[in-house]
Amino acid sequence: MLLPRVAPGVVIGLAALALAAVAGLAWRRFDGRMRGSGRVRPGLAADLAGEPRLTSGQLGRDLGERATLVQFSSAFCAPCRATRRILADVAEMTDGIAHIEIDAESRLDLVRSLNVLRTPTVLVLNADGRVVRRASGQPRKHEVIAALGEAIDYNT
Repeated sequence: MLLPRVAPGVVIGLAALALAAVAGLAWRRFDGRMRGSGRVRPGLAADLAGEPRLTSGQLGRDLGERATLVQFSSAFCAPCRATRRILADVAEMTDGIAHIEIDAESRLDLVRSLNVLRTPTVLVLNADGRVVRRASGQPRKHEVIAALGEAIDYNT
């Protein structure tokens, strides 16, 4: 029995479609997920373990007594507006939590030193300004709450 001959363009097109589907699923799975603190670039203070540490002077506002949520945004970023609402809601739920939004375009020094590659990027800081968790993309509310709990537990 002879199999029908398939044009190479059809095979390449189907392979590209399958690869795009896998890449899209991976992007969706990891977008906005909280992960470790990330790498420190030269010029940014770090604690003894090498974890990035931010000060109120660098952020332009006082850190929260218990923890701080830092959001890097840009002007035309739709997920940034939704992230702002999520972080503001979480910050209002607990006393001693500050929410600081930073325009990424106006603070390129911090963007580079913290390796912020896209907006929104969210950093969860403990009371000392140590970056405990970070997320690139719009985070899920329950993950922000869990990361905040980790930051508060770190203080005790």
